[in-house]
Amino acid sequence: MNKQLWMTALVAFGVTAITIGAYELLWHKKEKVVRIEHVSGAPARSVLYTTDEHGEWVPLDFTTTAEKVVDAVVHIKSTITFGKGEDPTAGMREWFDPFREFFGDPHDNPFGPFFRFDRPKGPKGPQVRIGTGSGVIISDEGYIVTNNHVVADADDIEVTLHDNRTFKATVVGTDPSTDIAVIQIKAKELPKLSFANSDEVRVGQWVLAVGNPFGLTSTVTAGIVSAKARNINILRDQFAVESFIQTDAAINPGNSGGALVDLAGNLIGINTAIASPTGAYSGYGFAVPSNIAQKVVADLIEYGVVQRGVLGVMIRSVDGNFAKEKDLKVNTGAYVDSLLANSAAGEAGIQPGDVIVAVDDHEVKSSPELQELIARRRPGDKVRVKVNRFGKELTFDVTLRSRHGDLALMTREKSGVLQILGADLKPIDKDLARKLGIPGGVRVEKLYAGKLRKYTDMREGFIITKIDDKSVKTVEDVIKALEGKKGGVLLEGVYEDIPGTYYYAFGM
Repeated sequence: MNKQLWMTALVAFGVTAITIGAYELLWHKKEKVVRIEHVSGAPARSVLYTTDEHGEWVPLDFTTTAEKVVDAVVHIKSTITFGKGEDPTAGMREWFDPFREFFGDPHDNPFGPFFRFDRPKGPKGPQVRIGTGSGVIISDEGYIVTNNHVVADADDIEVTLHDNRTFKATVVGTDPSTDIAVIQIKAKELPKLSFANSDEVRVGQWVLAVGNPFGLTSTVTAGIVSAKARNINILRDQFAVESFIQTDAAINPGNSGGALVDLAGNLIGINTAIASPTGAYSGYGFAVPSNIAQKVVADLIEYGVVQRGVLGVMIRSVDGNFAKEKDLKVNTGAYVDSLLANSAAGEAGIQPGDVIVAVDDHEVKSSPELQELIARRRPGDKVRVKVNRFGKELTFDVTLRSRHGDLALMTREKSGVLQILGADLKPIDKDLARKLGIPGGVRVEKLYAGKLRKYTDMREGFIITKIDDKSVKTVEDVIKALEGKKGGVLLEGVYEDIPGTYYYAFGM
């Protein structure tokens, strides 16, 4: 019995020993075959998805869009030359003030000024002011859209493409009212971007901003559309149109004139400004919507000047408090505060106190939205305007007029003369002529890049009474006197608020 127990114990011990040995052997063997694999060149693939305009799920991938867009975004260097004795900072208040709040003081910018100054050493002589920005190629014929403030007053414009080729550019036309300009280079078969319908842009959708901030060429940043129809009061033009797309994609000095695109790489806006206490990106960027830019570009290329239809109304946005103050029946829309002379809206039947709530089936919630919708039209165009008149909705067919109250379009020939002068002109009325003791004249309403600003010290408000000793009373008289003119020109006239007769001479 004892012998049998010992045999049983011995067998049990042997089985246990064999089991433990086998376990240890297998464990160590398993440890020896474990591998840590390293995969080189792992592809960068999107892990996020979004929906397209059809509601289909698509990968959220910026690489393809960036590769498409950077080739069509250019770097622009504009140079303004000042003669001996001229102050290169003259006019800087007008140059900087509208953008100081957004770009900061150029001398305090830790990254360097948006416009840098190159002053020659040695004896005082010609001096230059150099500004840099961005532009977007929109045609394989060399047309480039940018901001007006990037190329305004420039004597020399140099464009550098993404492939580092450089070209001299000429200004096709400018529009201070929207801060859009078109320039052209002599080059063919260029990469270009197509305009998208900015009406279809939605708050929250992904966008890319492409430009040359701080001289860092071909920079791409991503963000979303934060808001639409923003009015930030940055454009100081009398007829300014502000209905910006707001984005949190990083935009900095040097991005001005660059592209804001959707994920398909189509142009939805022209980057124009930032809102920042420091002059650098802090979360808010603003772009001119493509639908406004496209219309301005088409006019500048075809006519040399923007053909802008106007309603002839003074407006303000409606909110809850204003609705209570005026006892309105709506809390959104554009309130008609007053009618201007020769008002197209007034002629159609719109009255002060009406709230414009729609234009051609497009809902109007604020003044910027109304400005944007009308800014796409030309004099002579008809629009259907819906208003709320103390709770009752009425619809009016309005034929838009020009700023001067007529229906005619400005021809390229006429606009060419005004573009050379760099001025917006308007005939004075009989009452003012009688008050000033003159038979008539044409007032210089606005000065921009051109002969008058560059070669004379004329102020806005000057009333031209004679050109080369011939009386002028209309804009057509001025154009007729200067069309085909070569050599020197002498302008004679007066100011409404300064006594005496003044003369300005320049060469055509």
